[in-house]
Amino acid sequence: MDGKNRKDIKPGLKVEIVLKKDQRTGKRTEGLVKEILTNSSFHPHGIKVRLADGQVGRVARILG
Repeated sequence: MDGKNRKDIKPGLKVEIVLKKDQRTGKRTEGLVKEILTNSSFHPHGIKVRLADGQVGRVARILG
């Protein structure tokens, strides 16, 4: 599942995100969602989240 719909993402979910610094390469970082930062229900580039370790990026894939 991609991370474009806010309703699919919940705190504690394991996801892959693309950090701002990795947007050019598309390198993904894995982690657990701590907080959802995007307010809208849909975002074409992925919902922005903060991971448990504090990193912020857009969800590229939901792992479960």
